Amino acid sequence: MPDPTYTLADFDFVLPPELIAQHPAPERSASRLLDGRAALPVDRSFRDLPALLQPGDLLVFNDTRVIKARLLGEKPTGGAVEALVERILPGHEVHAHLRASKSPRPGSLVRFGDAFDASVLGRAGPDGSLFHLRFPDDPLVLLARHGHVPLPPYITHDDAPDDVERYQTVFAQKPGAVAAPTASLHFDAGVLAALEARGVKRAAVTLHVGAGTFQPVRTENLAEHRMHSEWFEVGADTVAAIAATRAAGGRIVAAGTTTLRALESAAQRSKDSGTLLPFSGETDLFITPGYAFRVVDTLVTNFHLPKSTLLMLVSAFAGHAHVRALYHHAIEARYRFFSYGDAMVLQRAC
Repeated sequence: MPDPTYTLADFDFVLPPELIAQHPAPERSASRLLDGRAALPVDRSFRDLPALLQPGDLLVFNDTRVIKARLLGEKPTGGAVEALVERILPGHEVHAHLRASKSPRPGSLVRFGDAFDASVLGRAGPDGSLFHLRFPDDPLVLLARHGHVPLPPYITHDDAPDDVERYQTVFAQKPGAVAAPTASLHFDAGVLAALEARGVKRAAVTLHVGAGTFQPVRTENLAEHRMHSEWFEVGADTVAAIAATRAAGGRIVAAGTTTLRALESAAQRSKDSGTLLPFSGETDLFITPGYAFRVVDTLVTNFHLPKSTLLMLVSAFAGHAHVRALYHHAIEARYRFFSYGDAMVLQRAC
């Protein structure tokens, strides 16, 4: 339950539009890193991260892979349609967001370019905001051939060949995300090699990030907000690595809020409150100030949107007042914000 002393207004801030990064840094690890672990912030480079961690720490990544989830098409009447595939289902079916002047009816077809027709089966999702579609072939194959990179709504340019590479982590493996785990976009071969040389171990979880990650909270009372659901998996190997790290006195470092949500979601499903168990399934975990973290000690994250669930999560993790001060510093120091922006590293407040 969210701490009732906080309302939506507590997570608002004014961001100069020019600080919203429209393109990635020339090199992944050339981004800036705001070290927010102590009371006073320190401006660093992302390449400094390995030196900030200790031998024996465990860095956990989200190994999801972003799919080309955006499709452009038209209805039989000629009206334009834009689709954003949210979830791949069995039987060549998907759940998708559709934007059109008039919503297509069940039983109708939508043609995506000159490529293929999709059948509209009906509405989907807990609030009926999605459409249930059937594709004529494997959706992953069709999206790879005909889809576009699903860049966030605050990036104003159309996707380009560079986005195919850069809006994807270097260790992406399991396709299913429609948004990147953006804190991990900064890692490259050099940083990973430096982490290994430092004695920092690695593990992975999977959380297929949905488009709902960009949706702002619209209710002043945070308890009234309903989170979107995302599929995740925390495997036995990662659970064992976390247990071994804890036993040896090391810290658990989450690369990004999606990794943190996966780990904390699995912990909540463990029957024994002191034990993390493997789990795969859905999560709609909404983390706000007052949440008791059970797994993660350190968080690497990007800068998040005003009034977003992700800003509430990092405020819960590192302390609301501390995060507000860090964001104020970041704006004054002209850090780059959001998916293609810079990063920060935080320590758990309690």
